[in-house]
Amino acid sequence: MPHRTIHLFRKGLRLHDNPTLLAALESSEVVYPVYILDRKFLMSAMNMGTLRWHFLLQSLEDLQRNLTKLGSCLLVIQGEYKLVLRDHIKKWNINQVTLDAEIEPFYKEMERTIQVLGREMGFDVLSLRGHTLYDIRRILDMNGGTPPLTYKRFLHILSVLGDPDMPVRNLTTEDFQRCKPAPELHLAECYRVPLPEDLEISRDSQSPWRGGETEGLQRLEQHLKNQGWIANFTKPKTIPNSLLPSTTGLSPYFSLGCLSVRSFFYRLSNIYAQSKNHSLPPVSLQGQLLWREFFYTVASATPNFTKMAGNPICLQINWYQDAERLHKWRMAQTGFPWIDAIMTQLHQEGWIHHLARHAVACFLTRGDLWISWEEGMKVFEEMLLDADYSINAGNWMWLSASAFFHQYTRIFCPVRFGKRTDPEGQYIRKYLPVLTNFPSKYIYEPWTAPEEAQKQAGCIIGQDYPLPMLNHKEASDHNLQLMKQVREEQYGTAQLTRGKISYETAHSV
Repeated sequence: MPHRTIHLFRKGLRLHDNPTLLAALESSEVVYPVYILDRKFLMSAMNMGTLRWHFLLQSLEDLQRNLTKLGSCLLVIQGEYKLVLRDHIKKWNINQVTLDAEIEPFYKEMERTIQVLGREMGFDVLSLRGHTLYDIRRILDMNGGTPPLTYKRFLHILSVLGDPDMPVRNLTTEDFQRCKPAPELHLAECYRVPLPEDLEISRDSQSPWRGGETEGLQRLEQHLKNQGWIANFTKPKTIPNSLLPSTTGLSPYFSLGCLSVRSFFYRLSNIYAQSKNHSLPPVSLQGQLLWREFFYTVASATPNFTKMAGNPICLQINWYQDAERLHKWRMAQTGFPWIDAIMTQLHQEGWIHHLARHAVACFLTRGDLWISWEEGMKVFEEMLLDADYSINAGNWMWLSASAFFHQYTRIFCPVRFGKRTDPEGQYIRKYLPVLTNFPSKYIYEPWTAPEEAQKQAGCIIGQDYPLPMLNHKEASDHNLQLMKQVREEQYGTAQLTRGKISYETAHSV
């Protein structure tokens, strides 16, 4: 018997390469495309800040427009997901729910709850992989049931598995016409995408990054036009304080599933096939996709992956508890302009370059403040448009040298690092306008400027902009000794994720 199906969008907010939605359309007489806006679930699972809410709502609006073009519509239903499903399964006489399989514990728990509900109410549940390149379970099986903990081991397993599955075919108007609910239900009017004010979300904070599949595909096509840049992309050579992204800037669209990672992978493969010499993993663009896959794989089978306590691959470090210092870091008040400019960009735009992430993460953790990576991870989770359960935690463990990264003696200097690629301080001037008129020679260390130079710049350090909150050299030297001691005492844990990958190659497309 053909199914009457609710297709439940969670991530995967796109129509291209959507295997689960395609399966729903091919097996059903009626399909209801649904997004359940369960605010309590989203806030408890992901701690979404204002910019992320805007990006999500924009992505839903875009999905609604794209579905409308194909003769369908997105039904956004607000409420607790279990109650919403129970009500609408009865109301629409549903006998199948389809949804993308995900690896995050909160999404796995949701799927288990829906399966239990299905057994109780008599509907089938179909979940297919759409957010990763590979079936993560196959990678785990090939590694004896445990995740490969080094990138080298991970790449070896992928070489045995071969290339990922190809993207599925595009959806058509005919697909949706065949599965259209009865018109008298007036669904589009009843279940519209809410406006920010409907959810009491301020419109004052708006990122220049606009959410949605359409925007993501346009950005993708723009980058793919420059085939030489694609073929020769080398991760560590991109510029952290460029006023425009020097990486692809596609990560927010991958995070919500507005873009298909498989489609991007195969578009890159086509370009590489036409290039005699192209960059290779881990620093190539395909390498960045594989880093994403690596963190997804490790996260899927590591208990307490987003925590230090109870996390078997993470060093157990006695970090300082210092709410005042954490607040200064979060609010761009450290007194180090390079660090504060990065955190200001994060607040304003919800995106920062991967090397800028390295700089502020190192400063918060092992470099200067010796505050737990979990605290930084929570701030990034709230503010980054591309915040992702697996990648965010994986990178914070990496950057704090708690796991994956072992060249812990390499510490970013909050002065020299930014100055190397932007000696005039244009990035600082953009995001910290209070320092706009400082001479270039002082802009990275404004506290060293003579009083007269400060007056001429219209900014007195200690009044208009804070003094540095600590002495970097003293703090970093002290922390280096602490880290050395930790790693000697926990040598076995430190060796679990030991690979030979350089500092700058952790994921961010």
